[in-house]
Amino acid sequence: MNIDKRWSVYDRYSNNIYITEERWEHIIDPENHPEMEECEDKLKETIRSGRRTQDPLNPQKYRYTKAFDDLPFGNTHIVAIVLCRFKEGELGQPIPNNYVVTAYQKVMG
Repeated sequence: MNIDKRWSVYDRYSNNIYITEERWEHIIDPENHPEMEECEDKLKETIRSGRRTQDPLNPQKYRYTKAFDDLPFGNTHIVAIVLCRFKEGELGQPIPNNYVVTAYQKVMG
């Protein structure tokens, strides 16, 4: 299966995390989070150096957050939701498959 990756970055824990074209288009869709369109570099920075917390109900789901002082609409943080899973390699070995599901801006105290 060929995945159309838009880009990938490493987080502070050396996990390679990617986003697909499909997920990016979903994020910036006018009905979702169009304010993210101008924040792609900030999204990368959020994954590279932001705070990471594990979802208590889904251990494969992580939330990355990072504060920025120049976001629109009074927002203070970018949030990225990442699934950390595995896929099967050519020899049947598990290979990390970590990808952005969605991202948005939020006001956080």
